[in-house]
Amino acid sequence: MSGPADRRTLALVDGEHHPSVMRDAIIEAGTRGYAVVAAVIIGGTEKITAGTLPDLGVPLLAPRGSPAAALAEALADVEPEVVLDLSDEPVLSPGARMACAAEALARDVCYEAPGARFSPPRRDLPPPGLACLAVTGVGKRIGKTAVSVAIARRASVRGLDPVVVAMGRGGPAEPEVADPLALDMDALLALAAAGRHAASDHLEIALTAGVVAIGARRAGGGPAGEPFADTVAEALALASSREPGLAILDGSGAAAPPIRAHAEVLVVPALHEWRRFEETLDRMRLLRADIAVVTLGDGPVPGSEDLTHLLELLRDASGEANVVATRTEPEAMGDVRGKDAFFLTTAHPDAAAHQAAALEGSTGCRIVGWSARLADRAGLAVDLDAAPGYDVILTELKAAAVDVAAATARARGAEVVLVANRMTGNEGDLEALLDRVTDLARDRAMDI
Repeated sequence: MSGPADRRTLALVDGEHHPSVMRDAIIEAGTRGYAVVAAVIIGGTEKITAGTLPDLGVPLLAPRGSPAAALAEALADVEPEVVLDLSDEPVLSPGARMACAAEALARDVCYEAPGARFSPPRRDLPPPGLACLAVTGVGKRIGKTAVSVAIARRASVRGLDPVVVAMGRGGPAEPEVADPLALDMDALLALAAAGRHAASDHLEIALTAGVVAIGARRAGGGPAGEPFADTVAEALALASSREPGLAILDGSGAAAPPIRAHAEVLVVPALHEWRRFEETLDRMRLLRADIAVVTLGDGPVPGSEDLTHLLELLRDASGEANVVATRTEPEAMGDVRGKDAFFLTTAHPDAAAHQAAALEGSTGCRIVGWSARLADRAGLAVDLDAAPGYDVILTELKAAAVDVAAATARARGAEVVLVANRMTGNEGDLEALLDRVTDLARDRAMDI
């Protein structure tokens, strides 16, 4: 384990090591490029006298609480460049160690231990004067894009002329502007015929939110959410040239846009295990967020049995007023009244049945069948081959919606109508919260 010379370092130590061992380890750290300016003792009493602090050759802090809480307090006092973990089990379990790493990364501080190194995810500065609001998540298919759409729609109502920058694993090679006025199914089919991913998030957002969206691509996603390669900065520069009142940065899966946004929304599904915010780097995502939006907790897929614990934890971390639980309902983007429709979704089959019934009730169509295998090209083809007669395919713009579903529908002489997922507050005022975080981003951008 080695590092660049003279980095301002905070050491984590424990009372399971003899003080002389810890003191010598801190001296050794100095020979490896760590300028240890203080240490924080995070537990353990086997080899130290109760009620006393050993002499380790540097100032020793002894905050109370969990190891993560102790580290958080010490980070505020010391403001190091790196945390050097010289502790060990049983004081730091694997989960407690990751919680400590999350505390450091959330403050843009490196966390290093023998054989392991976590660096804060790269976050470039946005263009001057451009208010940026990031939407990040803890995984894939958790309703994050629906949250970005809700923010964009709300910002449009308020006259902010928003632009969304969406990065994805199937994004274009160069940043690309998607104008909803110039998009239709013929344009999407042409993209698919050219070998492009015609259901990229920027296309979905442009069509379902009715705003300009700019597509970027990313490859890879590290434990702290940093892409290996991406074109987000170039896409954001293109967005800035349009002089929007708000740039919404739509993340991809658990990967976050590598931009230092002025405010951040964290999207968490109701099924998410709440302990992950105490034992994994998800804690870093939570610590960086200004508000949390809980999704997928309604309908026949009820979410985690520990949803109450999840909401309590989020509210403890973010504040009671900064967490909202939501529900989503499918919304047909065209008139299908009186038509026989086949519905396609990436949702869980139980949720798909609920969505199909909701569409039938809200649109006046007849759902003659549905498939929840939109993300499984081979399975989707089987379901479409076995489908009864239909006049229209109702489909989310995801996965194989264009190159498989739309192409099949056209071959059968059927229409294709897109389905958006409209999000509303189930517990808490969603619109008020989105307005507040939007205003926060704009205010912070003006203060810089």
